[in-house]
Amino acid sequence: MTPRSTFNRLTVAAALLASSVLAPTPLWAQTARPAPVSLLNVSYDPTRELYVEFNAAFVKHWKAKTGQDVTIKQSHGGSGKQARSIIDGLDADVATLALAGDTNAVVKNGGWINPDWQKKLPHNASPYTSTIVLAVREGNPKRILDWDDLIRPDVKVITPNPKTSGGARWNYLAAWEFAKRKFGSDAKAKEFVAKLYANVPILDTGARGSTITFAQRAQGDVLIAWENEAYLLEKEFGAKFDVVAPSLSILAEPAVAVVDKNVDRRGTRAVAQAYLEYLYTEEGQDIAGKNFYRPAVSAKAQAKYAKQFAKINLFTIDQAFGGWEKADKDHFADGGSFDQIYTKK
Repeated sequence: MTPRSTFNRLTVAAALLASSVLAPTPLWAQTARPAPVSLLNVSYDPTRELYVEFNAAFVKHWKAKTGQDVTIKQSHGGSGKQARSIIDGLDADVATLALAGDTNAVVKNGGWINPDWQKKLPHNASPYTSTIVLAVREGNPKRILDWDDLIRPDVKVITPNPKTSGGARWNYLAAWEFAKRKFGSDAKAKEFVAKLYANVPILDTGARGSTITFAQRAQGDVLIAWENEAYLLEKEFGAKFDVVAPSLSILAEPAVAVVDKNVDRRGTRAVAQAYLEYLYTEEGQDIAGKNFYRPAVSAKAQAKYAKQFAKINLFTIDQAFGGWEKADKDHFADGGSFDQIYTKK
């Protein structure tokens, strides 16, 4: 073999090697990376801190599991107003509202959520629970100990509007049932709640608005509040407050659901479903407890956070009011008991 032929063979080999290095990888040999996805969680006022922490945990978990980047946006407000926003077209992927009644409104008005939504997740789609307590100023100067004290003429009460706030509806029904049991009838309960709302100087549209009115604007002597909101007062606002556990309160069961119409249109069902399911994992339940929500399914988290929750005699919406549909009709629909007792100042 001549030196020239050897040179030519080496040149061809080098060219083939170079072309194999520079040529793009065939499509069949490429590993597809999932495209980034975003979710919108439409929630009620007091869950802001909970979902800031939970979202960060889920994003990390989902990336490790699937390789997909997910961005989660939060929207907060009065639960009833948030439900109306979804009905009016807000692009929510998940609804984590204050009560099942608000979620059912999204079902009935436009079919945004499928009717069987509560069967798709454990514990009737309530991964955490809460209750209603009384927050007072440090040292409890007005000696507010139970619901009775909220109708005294020297006490100003801060609570949001039950027409727009899910938390306000829990507040209203807790006070109503206390009075019904103590005084013996719905008529007496109605009188009691009328006296209570006569002591309310301002009705904010949502629970967080009422918290700001009480804590930052120094209005009122007592705040009827979600348990988690009451315990976060000092941390969030710096001032000193005491939490009073009433003798009786309601078991609040905030509900979570995939917004079916939106996720199917946007192609986000898998990640939206996984997002809500992660609330039931040990990490999700621990984050709920850390943010003063009562973990619903994890025995480990329940035991870990048991000491931070007062032992309160709790009743359910079904036991006392026949469920949300009946309670809404009797108390919060136009012409219901709230409209009858509350005169706007």
